[in-house]
Amino acid sequence: MEPARAGCLLLLLLLPALGGAAAPGEFDPYRVLGVGRSSSQADIKKAYKRLAREWHPDKNKDPGAEDKFIQISKAYEILSNEEKRANFDRYGDAGESQGFSQQQHRQFHRFHDGFYFDESFFHFPFNSERRDTSDEKYLLHFSHYINEIVPDSFKKPYLIKITSDWCFSCIHIEPVWKEVAQELEALGAGIGVVHAGYERRLAHHLGAHSTPTLLGLINGKITFFHNAVLRENLRQFVENLLPGNLVEKITDKNYIRFLSDWRKDNKPHVLLFDHMPVVPLLYKLTAFAYRDYLSFGYVYVGLRGTEELSSQYNINVYTPTMMIFKEHIDRPADVVQAREMKKQLIDDFLSQNKFLMVARLTSQRLFQELCPVKKSHRQRKYCVVLLTGEGEKFAEAYEAFLTFAVANTKDTLRFVHIYSDRQPEFADALHPLMDEEKYHGRSAVVILERRNNAGKIAYKALEEAWQGSKEDNFILLDLLDQLRTDPGLLSSETVVADLNDELAPMFLIRWFYSTLDYVSDCWDSLFHSNWREMMPLLSLLFSALFILFGTVIVQAFSDSSDTRDTPPSGKEEATAKTEKNDASLNKESNSRIPKKGFVEVTELTDINYTSNLVRLRPGHMNVVLILSNSTKTPLLQKFALEVYTFTGSSSLHFSFLSLDKHREWLEYLLEFAQDAAPIPNQYDKHFLERDYTGYVLALNGHKKYFCLFKPHRSGDEGGTLGSCEDYNALQHAEGRGKSSSSPGSRSIKNKLHKLSFWMERLLEGSLQRFYIPSWPTLD
Repeated sequence: MEPARAGCLLLLLLLPALGGAAAPGEFDPYRVLGVGRSSSQADIKKAYKRLAREWHPDKNKDPGAEDKFIQISKAYEILSNEEKRANFDRYGDAGESQGFSQQQHRQFHRFHDGFYFDESFFHFPFNSERRDTSDEKYLLHFSHYINEIVPDSFKKPYLIKITSDWCFSCIHIEPVWKEVAQELEALGAGIGVVHAGYERRLAHHLGAHSTPTLLGLINGKITFFHNAVLRENLRQFVENLLPGNLVEKITDKNYIRFLSDWRKDNKPHVLLFDHMPVVPLLYKLTAFAYRDYLSFGYVYVGLRGTEELSSQYNINVYTPTMMIFKEHIDRPADVVQAREMKKQLIDDFLSQNKFLMVARLTSQRLFQELCPVKKSHRQRKYCVVLLTGEGEKFAEAYEAFLTFAVANTKDTLRFVHIYSDRQPEFADALHPLMDEEKYHGRSAVVILERRNNAGKIAYKALEEAWQGSKEDNFILLDLLDQLRTDPGLLSSETVVADLNDELAPMFLIRWFYSTLDYVSDCWDSLFHSNWREMMPLLSLLFSALFILFGTVIVQAFSDSSDTRDTPPSGKEEATAKTEKNDASLNKESNSRIPKKGFVEVTELTDINYTSNLVRLRPGHMNVVLILSNSTKTPLLQKFALEVYTFTGSSSLHFSFLSLDKHREWLEYLLEFAQDAAPIPNQYDKHFLERDYTGYVLALNGHKKYFCLFKPHRSGDEGGTLGSCEDYNALQHAEGRGKSSSSPGSRSIKNKLHKLSFWMERLLEGSLQRFYIPSWPTLD
């Protein structure tokens, strides 16, 4: 027994050495950068900047400078990435395998074989190398989750597992998880796995404070699983995530009403005939994925009360059957039968039948899908639009148009109709002659082709009103034949406004459902969440109460103080008048009309940094002014005057950044606005005294780029338009300690001279763009 105990003790002493730091002859990023293992990211970044400037081949003529610079870059790449750094700290290897290096692996096995231990003793599935490979394809990272999984959750629900190394409970639920994951993925649900050890940020974002944790994600909303991990419970959990009104139960009593609702919801209707008493989960997941295009019903053929329905459409009660009905409810537009309905079969079937034969244009999204913009001459898509009205008066013209569309269906043509009284702007732009006597109270037909996403179209309208006669059919058919050989037939051009969303729910209804979801989340949190999970909810509740009562108190005091306000002095009145005149001049020189009578400029801080930049919606930009405490007032006044005429654009946001607090963040961004060669010398005594006040950055958070406006030097009367071309020259002048302005308020304001012209070029898209790999944190 003593030799065995000695061997175990020796093994335990040697294991940390085998999995620890790199051997003396191997690459050590800490030694290369000259930092300790406990160094923060800020220390690592500073060391990298210092060494990169010192050993850059363009600055250092040493023969080994290039190799040294490559080692420095490699070391920084490892230590700046938390995952790679953790791998190196644990295993001495920063590779993508996230396990032992090959050399350590061989050493480990030689040590293991020398003691003749049972092989199963070392096969713990806790570490990264021994982890079940079935989870590898489901692993989620933070950016992947935010940019892909959350948007995709509006099409299918996700079941996500949060796991970690050395988690015994994770091993316990692994067989059930593997079985359920494979089953739900085949049905159309999404599966995700988050390793809390390597994705701490994502695990914290999801609210998982322990492992294992199972949660569901649907429509961007997270729901935690609190029951025993059993196959039936997990299936029911995913099913409960789905809305309850996705699939309607259909019988002989309500099938006519269900199929006739295509006029109301403007969608084809799908019926699934099956002998299962409950709606299959596959069908519910399919209904959720296609809910924007199709309405779904389920017929249980074994139920009494469905005989007439089965006989009407000649259903084989022993084989699952799926039918799609469009404008004609007496016969299906398409049918598919299979002994076992598979997801791929259903997707192919439904994707080919997403629209009615003559769909009604009820929203801009539908118009863009039915009438896409042409991409090339070989991919032309034409829309034949019937401008009509509602009621029996227009029924005959619509039926004739529908018959014509069914008989002339082609890949290059799409037949649609629109109610002129519901979309008056769109209809008037398509057919200006609608006001004439011959079109009053009648339908008209227009052939159009979208030219771009801004609303420009080319079109041709039938000269006479559409009545559905044989002569009308011949005229339209002749125009379509000419269009195949002569695209120039669409000689008229115009710009149409976006369509109104006719089927969008009212604000009160949307508010009611949002409130209901919020109350449901609160109720669930009271019973299942711990206090750490409850803190965001309590914080939001107290913040709302504080804002409510604070608003009432401020309003009460402001009302009482209005009567005591004194009139402004003559000097203040003259200043206000001058600023008003400047704003009016800018307004006259620009065609944009601001939505507000003031410029809303917020400070960019670590609190609003994520919402105002990192998660900024696509197409939106944040225009940020750089200032210091001493220049804040004059620069903000001038900034407001220069950008006032651009506040009418909803895609522009205006902020300011304190140089005294966030100089390092700004200098990090400016490094991407210069070439690699002119790196400033860190030994220059003015290296840390450069004046960045008056700089303006236009930040595109979604596409990760920025444009730069630089202030004009004093004495430059004409100045050059603030752009990104002369950055190095200006930086060289600033490196000599020359301030770009005098302390006076007037010279400070001159820094933003011609900022409005720079804003014009920003909106035109003609400014140079500087791309960055990711947005740095704003400490």
